[in-house]
Amino acid sequence: MKFITRLFISFLLLSSLLLAQNKFGIVIHGGAGVIKNLPPEIEKEYISKLSEALEAGYKILQNDGSSLDAITAAINILEDSPLFNAGKGAVLTENGIAELDASIMDGKTLKAGAVAGVHHVKNPINLARLIMEKSPHVMMIGKGAEEFGKLFNIELVDSTYFITKERWNQYLKLKDTLEKHGTVGAVALDKSGNLAAGTSTGGMIMKKFGRVGDSPIIGAGTYANNNTCAVSGTGHGEYFIRLCIAKDISSLMEYKNLSLEEAANQVINKLTNLGGTGGVIAIDRYGNIAMPFNTDGMFRGYYLSDGNKIIKIYKE
Repeated sequence: MKFITRLFISFLLLSSLLLAQNKFGIVIHGGAGVIKNLPPEIEKEYISKLSEALEAGYKILQNDGSSLDAITAAINILEDSPLFNAGKGAVLTENGIAELDASIMDGKTLKAGAVAGVHHVKNPINLARLIMEKSPHVMMIGKGAEEFGKLFNIELVDSTYFITKERWNQYLKLKDTLEKHGTVGAVALDKSGNLAAGTSTGGMIMKKFGRVGDSPIIGAGTYANNNTCAVSGTGHGEYFIRLCIAKDISSLMEYKNLSLEEAANQVINKLTNLGGTGGVIAIDRYGNIAMPFNTDGMFRGYYLSDGNKIIKIYKE
């Protein structure tokens, strides 16, 4: 009888594991910050672009593609949109130029790639992935990173490509409208059970020379580990770096056996208590998701294998 019971329990565990492995999904964000009462037509633009990014990533996952390919495709769409503080819509530095950062991580191998302070790379997440896959390094910066990209025909553009009319007006008038959100990111779980995370940003508006935030820092703004979860963050980078936000969520799951939701909420509470603002998106190896933040809003959405597709802007 005991043998039969043990056999039944083993069967249930195996069945649960197989079901979990079949789950897949993608979660994205377009930044967190002071997001209040957006005009309906502007809300519609954001929702449309977030939906496009979700659809692109989900389609790859649905067709047995990798989580890395899914998040890259989704982030490319957000980088190419002037709506977000990444790529085309990046905010400008004190010197009136766009300075871009990005990072990516593979939860299966724990390999990672990051780029910081580039001015001509159309899609920084693509260069971060090249660094991960085609070099023995994790991070490259500035001109050196761009020179490396040229070896693999990374798409380069004139620095004026990134400057939109809105960002230029912000720079000239020192406005504080949309600059506190807009960093983009994506996390995904594919059918093979592999997790991946990526983040791309233009950083802080009017930032000083050489400033780098959390987005290209593995463990701060980006982290992925198949044993736990994949995380992408958005917010005040200095606080995310000091708290190792993304890695802390994974560590709480690994060492304290917290659920993804518990770990993510606990870390955002730490951020709040330290005086920082922002949020994270995360997905674990079972397809559970979390999207906590402590600001007025966060552009965010997910598309899961159960057919559930949701896009949100404000708090619940």
